[in-house]
Amino acid sequence: MNVVEEQSIPNGNFPTVVYPNPEESEALSMAVNQAKATNADLVMATDPDADRVGIAARNSDGEWQLLNGNQTATLIFWYMLDAWKKAGRITGNEMIVTTIVTTDLLNKMAPAYGVEAFDTLTGFKYIAGIMREYEGRKKFIVGGEESYGYLVGDQVRDKDAVISCAIIAELMAYAKDNKLTLFDLLTEIYKQFGFYLEGLISITKKGKTGAEEIQEMMSRLRKNPPQTIAGSPTVQMMDYKTGFTRDLRTGTEMPINMEKSNVLQFVTEDGTKVSARPSGTEPKIKFYFSVNAPLQNAAEYKAVEARLKDKIQSIITEMELK
Repeated sequence: MNVVEEQSIPNGNFPTVVYPNPEESEALSMAVNQAKATNADLVMATDPDADRVGIAARNSDGEWQLLNGNQTATLIFWYMLDAWKKAGRITGNEMIVTTIVTTDLLNKMAPAYGVEAFDTLTGFKYIAGIMREYEGRKKFIVGGEESYGYLVGDQVRDKDAVISCAIIAELMAYAKDNKLTLFDLLTEIYKQFGFYLEGLISITKKGKTGAEEIQEMMSRLRKNPPQTIAGSPTVQMMDYKTGFTRDLRTGTEMPINMEKSNVLQFVTEDGTKVSARPSGTEPKIKFYFSVNAPLQNAAEYKAVEARLKDKIQSIITEMELK
């Protein structure tokens, strides 16, 4: 194991990074440069309180690439589910927990292993709440969210980069033993369950008028849901503020068994999902995008990825998000 010496001494001013956040590629740049120089297999960097972790690894072309939070979650969840299955530990009474803006690939993966998947609002306190609610009735395997926070096992009740780093290192060793890269493993997962790609934009509207613009934006989306998104009919709207999900084809409404929050989600016939989530503390709104497509073989990876990226950009343009 190698440590970046310039970053090995605690310093609350964080002089070696612009912002000490593992979601930012710049925060991992010194470690990636050292990994290249030392021929390392993996880079891991946590935030200062060690609850989130960002990673980088060589892709199938041998180039260093950062993984986003959904990709890392996909690998961790798959590895744990696969390990539990191989060990004969799955009895039908196990669960994983994710958030409503984390990749839907996790929810698709869990049933294939005989494990129940739970969704929560954004924030690890909600994941911990599900753990507490089902304690003694269901065994928690793993939880996580797209913002680089994960938890394996139930010894703690918050996102934990320490145990996450241990599992990621074990996962890297597993891949290397099988002469695979982490991106090879992702490819195999995508081939089995579908290639899921996510995107995120954050829009800031300054001042009182900005906050009013955001509320108007949410009101407009509630009253007039998009009929189609990227050419696919919108079939479902989840309104976490009213606590109901509506089938846009029949008008049928069903309650959402979750705390209320000012979040809207739209799902199309082809499985595309768009989520709108205003900040509760500043005039900012985030839009999350999830698109997917089949992946037949590894040779198609880059082409499918490019199409999905283009699809997200087309949604942003179509919805006039700026």
